[in-house]
Amino acid sequence: MAAAENSRIALPVGTNLDRFIMKNQEAFPYATGELSQLLRDLAYAGKVVNREINMAGLADITGAYGGQNVQGEEQQNLDVAANIRFSRALQKGGEVAAVISEEEEEMIHLNRNGGYVIAIDPLDGSSNIDVNVSIGTIFSIYRRKTEVGTESTMEDVLQPGNAQVAAGYILYGSSTMFVYTTGAGVNGFTYEPSLGEYILSHQDMKIPETGSIYSVNEGSYHSFQPEVKEYIEKCRERGYSARYIGSLVADFHRNLLKGGIYIYPATAKAPEGKLRLMYECNCLAFIVEQAGGKATDGKGRIMDIVPTELHQRVPFFVGSKEMVEEASGL
Repeated sequence: MAAAENSRIALPVGTNLDRFIMKNQEAFPYATGELSQLLRDLAYAGKVVNREINMAGLADITGAYGGQNVQGEEQQNLDVAANIRFSRALQKGGEVAAVISEEEEEMIHLNRNGGYVIAIDPLDGSSNIDVNVSIGTIFSIYRRKTEVGTESTMEDVLQPGNAQVAAGYILYGSSTMFVYTTGAGVNGFTYEPSLGEYILSHQDMKIPETGSIYSVNEGSYHSFQPEVKEYIEKCRERGYSARYIGSLVADFHRNLLKGGIYIYPATAKAPEGKLRLMYECNCLAFIVEQAGGKATDGKGRIMDIVPTELHQRVPFFVGSKEMVEEASGL
C-alpha cells in the first residue's frame, strides 16, 4: 500500500476515468496494464447497466425474475441482466480467470490466462428499482494465486480482504458514479451521459472522523444484541439522524461523504449477519479505510477475516472511525 501511496498522481477535477487510470498506471514502471483494462471493463459494463436501469420503467424489465439466488432471495429481472452484462464484459476483456457473484452458487470460470479474480454483487438493492430508489454494483479485485494458464481453484477466490488490489462500486442514482481505490486513496467519477464518459468529480475522498448519521434497519431492533441497542439509544439521545435506504451502496456513499455509520449486526434471525463478506463487506471496508474510516464485524477488522466459503455472511459496522469504534467496542 505504501508504494502505491507514494506513487499517487494528482490529476485535476474534470479528468476522465480512462486518462486517470492511464496516468496512474504510468507511476508503476512494471505495470502491464491488465488491471487498468479490467477497471475499464467494469466501468463499461456499468454504463450498459446504467442504461438499462434508466429504461426500466419503460422497457418492462422491473419486477421479479421468478427464481431465487443462492441466498434464497428473490431475483429481480435486472439482477439477472446485470450479472450477464458484467460477466460478458469480464470474459471478453480476458484479464479475469474467475468470478464469484451473488447471483451464482458456484465460481464462474472465465479465462485460464487471466491474472485476476473478481468478487461482485452485480446489482445490490435491486428490489428498490420498482420504487426508483438508488442502487449499486459492488466489486473486489484480487490477483489469482494459482499458476496462470490453469483453471482457477478456491485458493484463488477465498482470499482475505487485505489481499485486494482494487475495489469499487458504481452508484446508480440521481447521477451515476464510479468510485474506486487501488490502495492509493479513493476517487469518485460522475457519469456524463451526453459524452459517455466518467469524469473525476470527487478527488481523494475522505470520510469525516465522526458524524451524526446512523444507518440501521431499526425494524429489527428487538433482535439486536444488547450492545448494539445501547449504541442506537445513544444515537437517539444525541439527536443523530436515522437514515436507512435499504440499498447498501447508497447508504454507504452518503455516509462516506457526510460522515456516519452503517450497521447490519447479527440478529436472532441472522446470527452470522446478513451481508456477504466477499462481494459486499471487503470491498467497502477497503474503500472506507483508504478514506480514513473503519470497518469491523464487531470482533476485529473486516479485511483480516479469512473466508471459508464463497457466500459467507458477517455482521458489519462501517463508516466514520470514531463512530465505528464506539459502536463495536473496538
